[in-house]
Amino acid sequence: MSRDTIFALSSGRPPAAISVIRISGPRAHAAGEAIAGELPGARQAGVRELRHPANGELLDEALVLRFDAPASSTGEDIVEFQCHGGRAVVDAVLSALTAVEGLRFAQPGEFTRRAFESGRIDLTEAEGLADLIEAETESQRKAALALAEGGLRRQIEIWQGQVLVLSARAEQAIDYVGEGEAEEVGVLSRDCAALATELREWLERPRAEPLKDGIRAVVAGPPNAGKSSLINAIAGTDRAIVTDIPGTTRDHIDVPLALSGLPLLLTDTAGLRDTDDRVELMGVQRAQALVERADILVWLGDPEKVVEHGRTILVHAKADLPGRDEAPAGSIAVSSVTGGGIDQLLRRIEAMAKSILPAEDALSLNRRQAGHVEEAEAALSDAAGSADLILIAESLRAARQAFDRLTGRAGIEDVLDALFGRFCLGK
Repeated sequence: MSRDTIFALSSGRPPAAISVIRISGPRAHAAGEAIAGELPGARQAGVRELRHPANGELLDEALVLRFDAPASSTGEDIVEFQCHGGRAVVDAVLSALTAVEGLRFAQPGEFTRRAFESGRIDLTEAEGLADLIEAETESQRKAALALAEGGLRRQIEIWQGQVLVLSARAEQAIDYVGEGEAEEVGVLSRDCAALATELREWLERPRAEPLKDGIRAVVAGPPNAGKSSLINAIAGTDRAIVTDIPGTTRDHIDVPLALSGLPLLLTDTAGLRDTDDRVELMGVQRAQALVERADILVWLGDPEKVVEHGRTILVHAKADLPGRDEAPAGSIAVSSVTGGGIDQLLRRIEAMAKSILPAEDALSLNRRQAGHVEEAEAALSDAAGSADLILIAESLRAARQAFDRLTGRAGIEDVLDALFGRFCLGK
């Protein structure tokens, strides 16, 4: 771990009622005293005058907090100034800190990285914090908070404990089991298989990415089917150009929405048809690609010509027009002019989205986490299928290493910079 003492503004950009400036590292207390004088007791707050260490100029009157290592968020000594949130005040205090010897500005995510390196949090909790900062919907917030508070870490600790016990039994059997080796191998294989089954069940759960990135509901169909009008009606604003000219929409338009707290990305696409227009053809090809990648397909067109997709909602658009008041069986009649049927359509999209997303009270794995769980599951399956104690012990060792990579204890240097680079400067 770097032994530099770092500082940064840890609250939002000024102006604000209050701004929090954080200092962390071996010289944090000395830096705090250089600006605020005598610090309050550990984990206590005190009002202090903040003065420039070079000339004693009064900068602000602030609430000062002190934390002693290792009982702090970073595991290091920390001082926090809760000062007035004007730009001039914040700039003056930060400028004063640059005059203190041995201090430097923190890099993005450096406070959280130090918390990880000191063992205050593991990699899954750090990922949860990054997701929490970026959360835009209630579902995203709840999922990120469960991760940040150590929900997955506690589950991994259970798995690690089980694998450790299995490894100890395998190593002991290698050294001491004689005639009973076959029986011990059978018991170990059964227990390894049981744990591998549990990991497979976790891998079959809905993943975290759709919750983080949003469920993509692609609105598709032939030209002039009412796709753009429907997008505008749902968004409550004119996001897409609407005309009676076929082929108006050439490129896709994404409209992010929060549907009952669920993240949704509603996508308008070019009308699907054969065309000799090169530009329109590019739009049609993009639309076809989006349909293939869609989580939910909202089809406006002839139900018999619907593009094959696993999750499709049939929409009978322009239901306000003469002769279109009766929808085909299985279709939802919708009018973008009157708003009729839109609530029903949104309820259908919401129900379908919930079947894709993790339940609010369930932990979910992201792509990186699932990859290491798959490694552990494969190693345990190898152990369960082996009749050799030495091979079983080696497979269990591989499972332990996979869990270590999952929590960040080993072999994850390639992901750390990318992860902590997602954080803001004062986090």
